Amino acid sequence: MIREGWHRRIAVDVMVWVIAALLCMLWRWVANKSELVHYWALFGALAVAWVIVGFVVQLYRSYKEAWFWQSMVSLVLDAGILIGLCWWALPQLPYNLSPRVAMWTILIVGALETVVVVMEHYWKYATNMTVPAMTIEQRENAHVSREDEKRSKSSIESVHQAVLSVTTEADYYMLRKKARLDSRLTKAVCDRSRFAFLQIQDYQYETIVDLTLLNDAKGINRRFCIINQKLPDEGRYVCCYRPQEYIKQKILARYPWGINWIVYALYFWTKRVWPRLMLTSRLYYDLTKGRKRMLSKTEVLGRLYYCGFEVDEIVPMGHIEYVFAHRKSQPYPQEQIKVYGPLIKLPRVCKNKEIKYFYKFRTMHPYAEYIQKYVFDARGGMDIADKSNDDWRITTWGKFMRKYWLDELPMLINWFKRDVKLVGVRPISKTMFANYPEWLQEKRTKCKPGLIPPFYIDHPDTFEELFASEDKYLTEYLAHPVRTDIKYFFLTMRSILTRKTHSA
Repeated sequence: MIREGWHRRIAVDVMVWVIAALLCMLWRWVANKSELVHYWALFGALAVAWVIVGFVVQLYRSYKEAWFWQSMVSLVLDAGILIGLCWWALPQLPYNLSPRVAMWTILIVGALETVVVVMEHYWKYATNMTVPAMTIEQRENAHVSREDEKRSKSSIESVHQAVLSVTTEADYYMLRKKARLDSRLTKAVCDRSRFAFLQIQDYQYETIVDLTLLNDAKGINRRFCIINQKLPDEGRYVCCYRPQEYIKQKILARYPWGINWIVYALYFWTKRVWPRLMLTSRLYYDLTKGRKRMLSKTEVLGRLYYCGFEVDEIVPMGHIEYVFAHRKSQPYPQEQIKVYGPLIKLPRVCKNKEIKYFYKFRTMHPYAEYIQKYVFDARGGMDIADKSNDDWRITTWGKFMRKYWLDELPMLINWFKRDVKLVGVRPISKTMFANYPEWLQEKRTKCKPGLIPPFYIDHPDTFEELFASEDKYLTEYLAHPVRTDIKYFFLTMRSILTRKTHSA
């Protein structure tokens, strides 16, 4: 089957032939400059022959349909036929053209084409991560269907030994107290495979204790969704993980200064970044089976909320943290593959209350958006910059990017799209917009938001001061738009240069 978009593949082949020909010139395989024209004609003829033979040997068969070895066989046949043709035909021509030059050119083309074929098939491999969509049940009267009763002494000791096989005595007594391990309504499971939870009957247990470290569990979201389905309404779930901060501190303390940061950077790249990148995610899981991943507190809690749980308590026990949660709702509609790239789009309230998406660089851990209310409530609500006070969802490099406005550089895309103007009140989230008084909401939505807000001139500390600052700007802008924006632009520049103002 000829591949879709075969003309683009032929264009790539022509480019490869041009590169190979130039390499031959640079390596001086053609010493006589008077013969260059003849060699360029030869390379052109070989390129045409390559394409024709390629169709014959099915080189342009769709990589989505062909196996890797089939593409490589077609490539070898194409190169071999051309080399044989050159050795036979070139001595017959009246020009003094070297078969060796033609042969090496074809070999270079073959090497470059091999790279192209490998990249195509790796793309197919890396992006072929289809996960069967999980059916979310419709629940009615999902209550515990068995009576509560205390375990016998032999049953308690059996659970005790099972828990001690994967954790410590202190952990056991903590779980016995907080998760009621002595009750027959509590089920303790230790299995990397999420399929072990499928064996549990629906609504049989009030509490499920998952003793497998989430760092070693493959398919965390599906694991959580299965447990969500097995638990009754308001049923409790206990899971555990090794925090990213513990791993970081352990590596930094183990190696000499300088070397420790290099080791940590490499470890972070392989255990944290690789599982997140689209082109390396599948390779990582195939090689490691999902073991020993780095998980942040933000990601674990965010995944729980994403899968319908609400966190009640976090209990640190040495290098492990136990998370106690209860089933609150159905999981969010499960996406096939949830990828977190460096660029994000955030909905913001704009002119005429229109919701537009603004681009920013990601500065938070994955799944941070699902625990916004949890963090705001734990930290005393949001601040005037539409952020939580001391927000631990922000990554280390995210704090640096926010301090110097680097995370807001992609908003220039919105500026080019004319979603915002250069100076104006900042575009804010629905949650933040709801905190504004109605008269200021109406005034705000009469104007297009801006990249440079009056925030950086007045430096308000309270919501009342923020409202007064924006009201002052909007009143001036509605009366004299151009003059006001020019004035505020230069006042902001002076504030940055003299007061060393940073992003909120």
